[in-house]
Amino acid sequence: MLRIAVPNKGSLADASIEVLKEAGYRQRTDSRDLVLSDAENSVEFYYLRPRDIAIYVGSGELEAGITGRDLLIDSGAEAEEILALDFGGSTFRFAGPTNINLEVKDIQGKRVATAYPGLVEKYLGDLKISASIVRLDGAVESSVRLGVADLIADVVSTGNTLRQAGLEAFGEPILTSEAVLIKRRGATLPAGIDILMRRLQGVVTARQYVLLDYDVPKAHIEKACAITPGLESPTISPLQKQDWVAVRAMVLRSDTNRVMDELWAVGARGILVTDIHACRL
Repeated sequence: MLRIAVPNKGSLADASIEVLKEAGYRQRTDSRDLVLSDAENSVEFYYLRPRDIAIYVGSGELEAGITGRDLLIDSGAEAEEILALDFGGSTFRFAGPTNINLEVKDIQGKRVATAYPGLVEKYLGDLKISASIVRLDGAVESSVRLGVADLIADVVSTGNTLRQAGLEAFGEPILTSEAVLIKRRGATLPAGIDILMRRLQGVVTARQYVLLDYDVPKAHIEKACAITPGLESPTISPLQKQDWVAVRAMVLRSDTNRVMDELWAVGARGILVTDIHACRL
């Protein structure tokens, strides 16, 4: 039976459980449950602290797990990413006092506060920059004002929290993170993991795309198909009206309204959008 680690709390846990449900796997209904066996799919799920998952997978105790890319790198565990899951996104940046015009090279010799010391040490090590890492579990933004650190490295979204603390981000992002499926580094894919990966990839793709159906005059079919090429090619079917055809294609969800406008402009009508709940491509 395949043993999979799943985050046990927080937004990453909620999103992981939801994607596994969409992929057809049983999931716990009581947050106090630490283990759930899905006999029908020959999988056993272990609900663990997100920061610990890479350790368990890297040691070989569990065959695979879902965690954040940031947590994977920060752990230093012998585990590696095998599938990006397109949720739980975050961006890590360096930040320092405003109006100083800092650059990454200015980190040399400074004290950097972060809740992700392994991640920051690896990044600075790759750049051959030496700095003192101050590990904090929370309130990283306050560390500069309180004199514990000179700079910070943390998750940055809008930057409002940084500005309130008198800080601003600088340099390129340290990392763009998201939820990932991981396995032990260098190990062959465990038996059954290919099915899990196909199911999860199907859910990821289904969330990213929609089905677009429309009718268009035959005279404009080439222009319409150039707008909606699909993943391989669109499906074209005849209509009772001989000079028209029906077209179906997969379109990126984020492009839906723009594509509909462009299709309308070339003469397409009866444009319909349908959600995709699962797929295999």
